[in-house]
Amino acid sequence: MKAIKINLFLVFACLLTPLVNAAALPDFTELVEDASPAVVNISTVQKQDSQALSTPFGQFHGPNGEEIPEIFRHFFREIPQFRDRPHRAPRSLGSGFIISHDGYILTNHHVIKDADQVMVRLNDRRELEAEVVGSDERTDVALLKIDADDLPVVRLGRSSQLKVGEWVLAIGSPFGFDHSVTAGIVSATERALANENYVPFIQTDVAINPGNSGGPLFNLKGEVVGINSQIYTRSGGFMGLSFAIPIDVALEVSEQLKGQGFVERGWLGVLIQEVNRDLAESFGLKKPAGALVAKVMPDSPAAAAGIQEGDIILSFNDHDVVLSSDLPPLVGRIKPGDTAEVEVIREGRRKTLDVTIGRLPNDEEGQPPIQKPPVETSRLGVVVAPLPEELKDKWNVRSGVIVERVEEGAGARAGLVRGDVITMLNGERVETLDQFQRIVSELPGGRSVPLRVVRRGNPMFIALKPE
Repeated sequence: MKAIKINLFLVFACLLTPLVNAAALPDFTELVEDASPAVVNISTVQKQDSQALSTPFGQFHGPNGEEIPEIFRHFFREIPQFRDRPHRAPRSLGSGFIISHDGYILTNHHVIKDADQVMVRLNDRRELEAEVVGSDERTDVALLKIDADDLPVVRLGRSSQLKVGEWVLAIGSPFGFDHSVTAGIVSATERALANENYVPFIQTDVAINPGNSGGPLFNLKGEVVGINSQIYTRSGGFMGLSFAIPIDVALEVSEQLKGQGFVERGWLGVLIQEVNRDLAESFGLKKPAGALVAKVMPDSPAAAAGIQEGDIILSFNDHDVVLSSDLPPLVGRIKPGDTAEVEVIREGRRKTLDVTIGRLPNDEEGQPPIQKPPVETSRLGVVVAPLPEELKDKWNVRSGVIVERVEEGAGARAGLVRGDVITMLNGERVETLDQFQRIVSELPGGRSVPLRVVRRGNPMFIALKPE
């Protein structure tokens, strides 16, 4: 009899376990029913680059068919309208969501970029042409307007309140399948991505694919906390790493787009670099942290406030600057003309400076290009940086990278010295840091290659034998 009771208990426990596990998982059904009507499909007709090859995941190949290397990719789908008419513009499919009853819609800049026509398909199958109120490339946010009333809208949350491990859900049109739902968790917040200076991205493991661009990311309360924007991929499809623009950032941008059609950002006027372990030790820091000021722009807010080259910025307006990439989004969100507190360490002592933030110039107003910090090339044992504009005229050099430091390695054995401008390597002209890094990575090992440098205005070739 006792054995029978034990067996019945085990059977009951086995039946109960799945129910307990199911109860622990969130139920998204009500959230999806409430939020889906405000999610829209966006298609555009736009100019097609005849030199680029089109793939189901967008144009990921260059003019000669070479594959673009692994990058953070925007993801919207491009489909030729008619296969027998290849010169017709493609239709790109993305997503968006309605934020006001009178027809304002948020999506990504890259979804509607260069579009001749933007069409919005609503949940009730209506298709309406949209006006592009404004679009901001730096944050990848666009604001659209359709002529309609009494539209369903999403509820907006606060991305600043998101926590790592929290459940989130995406609704969009991957591969054109409208209102597809995927879920996951927040993997990280305030994530910095390459070449994205003004957005502290939300990283998730929510399955995102071409067509999800511009779609909303919801929390369990049914509030939008982000706009799905990018994935990190080697294949062109989802690999477990997706990134969303925080809704706090998107709303700040959309308000400016709605009010004036463009976005103003704060500007400090410094070129910064990461603080590694060796630099931290040399500056007397206990651990690597902060943004090292490599250059202060003339007549900039930083120069006026007394920020100096060699200062390490540790905090900005009471926000800790742990990585150098933390600083640009903090500065960019400050209204031009406002005052910010900047804490720096200088010669081992902490100082707090008041800076009146300026306005980041637009490209059309002659904004200096965003310069990348110096980078180390381990194969050569040198640290190189972008070539300053003033040296181009002084030494009559059109392009190249300047050697900032020479360490033990192939560069030192070849005779490179600080201040050399590398203009050509292995027969290929050097234009940018990224290109230089690529050329170095492709150099054959164990044999010499020609290296052209300009040393104080005097060009010369030297033989370089990489590791």
